[in-house]
Amino acid sequence: MTATTTPVCTSASTAVYPSFSSYVRARGPVLQRTARSLTSNPCDAEDLLQTALTKTYLAWERIEDHRALDGYVRRALVNTRTSQWRKRKVEEFPYDELPEREAAPSADPAEQQALRDAMWRAVLRLPVRQRAMVVLRYYEDLTEVQTAELLGVSVGTVKSAVSRALGKLREDPELACAA
Repeated sequence: MTATTTPVCTSASTAVYPSFSSYVRARGPVLQRTARSLTSNPCDAEDLLQTALTKTYLAWERIEDHRALDGYVRRALVNTRTSQWRKRKVEEFPYDELPEREAAPSADPAEQQALRDAMWRAVLRLPVRQRAMVVLRYYEDLTEVQTAELLGVSVGTVKSAVSRALGKLREDPELACAA
């Protein structure tokens, strides 16, 4: 997916520093990628880059080594992003008492294993074709289309066979006792 971005600093042709304008035109895409790596979305990245370039523009006369501009702008990007992160408002609601945690009953591993074994035995009792479709759909996590292609049948066949198989599994007496 490629995102289209607007040119950075579009009014740079009227800038007091022509060297700044040429720098932004030449290095804008690279700096945009750097900004994008610091944020969670492209819009925030554009805002971050604009802010960093504004800071760079204001300090243009003080920057002695213009060969190190990328480092200067990257540092401005990181510092600006850090400042934004620190200013982020975190809402806290203090309480006098902590709420009680509801202890979720932990399932017995032996019971879980017994249920898995019962389920697998019930799946093995299904007809071969239904068993293959259930295994592909639910154990291998394939889609209906992928299952149909793999078995060389139509998607409708997969849907109806899986539906019938699930019905048989719901009615299986061993699973009814295990649940």
